[in-house]
Amino acid sequence: MRRGSITKHHEGFFTAFTLDSFKRNPNARVVTEATDLEGRPLPDQPPAEPALAMRLKERHLQMIAIGGSIGTGLFVGSGSALATGGPASLIIAYGLIGMMLYCTVHALGELAVAFPIAGAFSVYSSRFIDPAWGFAMGWNYALSWLVTLPLELTAASITVSYWPGAKDTSPAAFVVIFWFVIVLINFFGVKGYGEAEFVFSIIKVIAVIGFIILGIIIAAGGVPGSPQGYLGAGYWYNPGAFHHGFKGLCSVFVTAAFSFGGTELVGLTAAETENPRKSLPSAVKQVFWRITLFYMVSLTIVGCLVPYNDPDLLNGTGSQDANASPFVIAVKNAGISVVPSIMNVVILIAVLSVGNSSVYGSSRTMAALADRGQAPKILGYIDNTGRPLVSIIVASAIGLLCFIVAAGTDVRVQAFNWMLAVSGLSSIFTWASICACHIRFRHAWKYNGHTLDELAFTSQSGYYGSWLGFIMNMLILVAQFWTAVWPVGYASETPSEIAQGFFEAYLAMPIVILFYVGFKVIKKTKFKKLADIDVTSGRREMDLPAILAEERAIQATWPWWKKWWNIAF
Repeated sequence: MRRGSITKHHEGFFTAFTLDSFKRNPNARVVTEATDLEGRPLPDQPPAEPALAMRLKERHLQMIAIGGSIGTGLFVGSGSALATGGPASLIIAYGLIGMMLYCTVHALGELAVAFPIAGAFSVYSSRFIDPAWGFAMGWNYALSWLVTLPLELTAASITVSYWPGAKDTSPAAFVVIFWFVIVLINFFGVKGYGEAEFVFSIIKVIAVIGFIILGIIIAAGGVPGSPQGYLGAGYWYNPGAFHHGFKGLCSVFVTAAFSFGGTELVGLTAAETENPRKSLPSAVKQVFWRITLFYMVSLTIVGCLVPYNDPDLLNGTGSQDANASPFVIAVKNAGISVVPSIMNVVILIAVLSVGNSSVYGSSRTMAALADRGQAPKILGYIDNTGRPLVSIIVASAIGLLCFIVAAGTDVRVQAFNWMLAVSGLSSIFTWASICACHIRFRHAWKYNGHTLDELAFTSQSGYYGSWLGFIMNMLILVAQFWTAVWPVGYASETPSEIAQGFFEAYLAMPIVILFYVGFKVIKKTKFKKLADIDVTSGRREMDLPAILAEERAIQATWPWWKKWWNIAF
């Protein structure tokens, strides 16, 4: 039993800005059950209540799952991937990463339904692997989101410069507006984040479906007056399906992995969901359809519409330049004048969406780390509406680094390349840890005499799917190392350029090692043995077997089509 009074949260949408709402709730903690460094509950529990307002509904989770990670990685980053590897490499790499992520998200779904804990990734790593690895993963994840906000705000200012009237205006002016909007959304609390992502995701989904339909018409030569005529799969033969051979493919693997970043947010939202047991499984299943429809189909069409040697594709100022977006180039080349501006508006919305998620992801992770004594205590400040207030303010303040856009193009590009290096491989480490945690959880679950029938949701890819996901993440790290040490065209680069390129691509690795080794040496933590792994604390519904038996009895009476629909959706 948790002791302490439960504070009434303000239900009104705008009451999040009353003076009383900002006051600290002394009993509110993100991690409501106090544990030692080994993850075991302490015998004398301090007064605690769930800090985060559980206001995310199923519709929020569905749209976060479907459209959450559709951002600059798909709309803009896929352009550099196409230029580096060609259309075939694009499809192969995104397809394999999608398959890996399908296994990873299902593993995360099983863990998050069983243990809907705030700061999920670091807590799972501490519980099932090693507290030192949990510390490293928590800060790795928090840092990746912290630097994402200024990166995305800079991308937004570059996107606005697509329109002629905005080119003469200082980019810092636009950055202020976007920063204010994102911070305001997050000060509305989880309800503000959920509603904003719901709207953003609907717009992104409609845009991708609209592009797919338009792309088929363009490829079939159905645009009146188009200078291209019928395209079909012509660009797969001339200039070709592959560019730079196998090394080009490996380079695309890395870009593809970054494009899927943020998919794991479904697990982080579990602690703020009214009923994770019912809403999370459905949201996790949506990931397969998002990967198939929004990534595979749209990128196949992009490969048919834009050759990998297109001048606009190669001459963009970087992965954040919306003018280098293959989605914009495809429509522009077809001679359609209005749609490129519409696609740029969608890219701008996608940028704001990722910026919104970055404040949400980093603030929740930092607050959970603070509650576990792995970050300054002040970051665990929770106000009366359930917001991790200080963590939100810190994340927003780091977002102000975006004002470096006013320092000129060269300084901006150099500064943000190094910031991007901090978050570069973080998603790979996070996904590999999720798979490893699921493998360890299954072993511990069996060791403690439990069966899979006792779990409300089990991963569709299962135990071996997590092994597949883990091995593929390791292979991506190897591919990234190879392309970082010997990049495409390295023969023409100086040793200093190669060294700089390596650290820009691989800086996340020494950062994670530093966090892990430092915490392990100071706290003298040990790798978790199966007998030491706790598989009971943190579960929200302890009378689960009776509830599941009743639900499965009802499902047994369903017609066959409804059973198949439940498996797929």
